[in-house]
Amino acid sequence: MIPRYSRDAMVRIWTPETRFRIWFEIEAHAATAMAEIGIIPQDAAETIWRMGEKAVFDVERIDAIERETKHDVIAFLTHLSEIVGPEARFVHQGMTSSDVLDTCLNVQLTRAADLLIADVDLLLAALERRAFEHKLTPTIGRSHGIHAEPVTFGLKLALAHAEFARARRRLEAARAEVATCAISGAVGTFANIDPRVEEYVAAKMGLAPEPVSTQVIPRDRHAMFFATLAVVASSVERLATEVRHLQRTEVLEAEEYFSPGQKGSSAMPHKRNPVLSENLTGLARMVRAYAAPAMENVALWHERDISHSSVERMIGPDATVTLDFALIRLAGVIDKLLVYPARMQANLDRLGGLVHSQRVLLALTQKGVSREDAYRLVQRNAMPVWERGGDFLENLSADADVTASLSRAELAELFDLGYHFKHVDTIFGRVFGRS
Repeated sequence: MIPRYSRDAMVRIWTPETRFRIWFEIEAHAATAMAEIGIIPQDAAETIWRMGEKAVFDVERIDAIERETKHDVIAFLTHLSEIVGPEARFVHQGMTSSDVLDTCLNVQLTRAADLLIADVDLLLAALERRAFEHKLTPTIGRSHGIHAEPVTFGLKLALAHAEFARARRRLEAARAEVATCAISGAVGTFANIDPRVEEYVAAKMGLAPEPVSTQVIPRDRHAMFFATLAVVASSVERLATEVRHLQRTEVLEAEEYFSPGQKGSSAMPHKRNPVLSENLTGLARMVRAYAAPAMENVALWHERDISHSSVERMIGPDATVTLDFALIRLAGVIDKLLVYPARMQANLDRLGGLVHSQRVLLALTQKGVSREDAYRLVQRNAMPVWERGGDFLENLSADADVTASLSRAELAELFDLGYHFKHVDTIFGRVFGRS
């Protein structure tokens, strides 16, 4: 985790203090369940809870024990026994380290998912507000980076809203996928622990019992989780890239907010650069990079190995912290985005009306001209405007082969910008449930 790209709420999920607190809760809930079914004394379970619940786990002490034992869970249990006293002998009865580690990781991932879903909600709110603000703001649609036909800036933002609504649903599915608990003991057979303990701990930790585990929870669940984060990051990059293109000097239809006192370049005082969007592009690359090792973690040896452990210690915090930061940054970019409708209109007019070529083509075919001939007629009047400038409508109106089928008045009607926006309400209704 890099502090520059971290937010406190997400970072706290991954601190040693939080991890040890979750470990304690898993162990204490397991003790309670064992007491209820008569495996350990009731007063022992109560003592474990009473002593541990008010304890502040000493991270330095646990680290010191681990340097000797070379085992993190044993180090924690040793420290817990120092806190609880003799009743600590009933802690971890029939359990294995992975029961604690895997269940804890899944608690952390579900908490992280909750924050990410809340982040997406903030972004969706910003996109919806700005989409309705610019619902009918005309701008040019581009294909291959080249002027195509008119759209509205609101439609661009509605597209992003629909994409992040899908991202939200994917995050919810990823959360559900990883929200499982395993308290099944060595190699997952429940030989030394009752399955009812797992069910109890799962319910208390907000998880579902893993239907069948080995000594670890199957890592296809985690692969799906991190793959989902990667897809969401790709959506972040797509929208950030759109902002970057729109801010180019030659386009300048929108740009990131430039705050008082902000400086764009150490050398050129005039610069206003899309630094936030560029940063988001880089952060998205990092989140995607974490998906591959998560998928490689699926293929573990037999009932357990720990080749996945070092990977997850890195990608768990890094992927969630980075995406959390990126989503909030993107929400801020959209919320404060400077939009320039006049520049959008100027760019729309830049090609002298060529953006209406398809309407002319279709109108000619409706008049009985073959599509091949109609295309040839429209193109021969369009190319001079493309190459040397001019007015497309004037060229068409001066072409006798065109006016033989379409009057000058009919041609002029084909250049109505509003024609392209007649279904904007329909699209907004599909995206937002209102228009």
